[in-house]
Amino acid sequence: QVQLVESGGGLVQPGGSLRLSCVASGILITTYAMGWYRQTPGKQRELVAFIFSSDITNYADSVKGRFTISRDNAKNTVYLQMNSLKPEDTAVYYCKASGAALGYWGQGTQVTVSS
Repeated sequence: QVQLVESGGGLVQPGGSLRLSCVASGILITTYAMGWYRQTPGKQRELVAFIFSSDITNYADSVKGRFTISRDNAKNTVYLQMNSLKPEDTAVYYCKASGAALGYWGQGTQVTVSS
């Protein structure tokens, strides 16, 4: 049984920081490309950051220079370090594991950036 569990969301002021975690079970993240996506009500889910098995990373233009995706294979965990947060970063953030044939989603964690 595959499960991705996100944590680390919360309420922060603009300019603040959060670190999201995604702990995987049932799969080894070393064999998957891992991504963070976000979604607000009534809007399409969008890619935020992606890290491939080779450790090559991709970022949405809106978060480049502010967010960093990383992996800790020993902990089977993917992180998203979010700095200089803006109100427009407010969303539910989802972790996704993408394999050659199968993909899996986490349940999401809420991030709210507001003063």
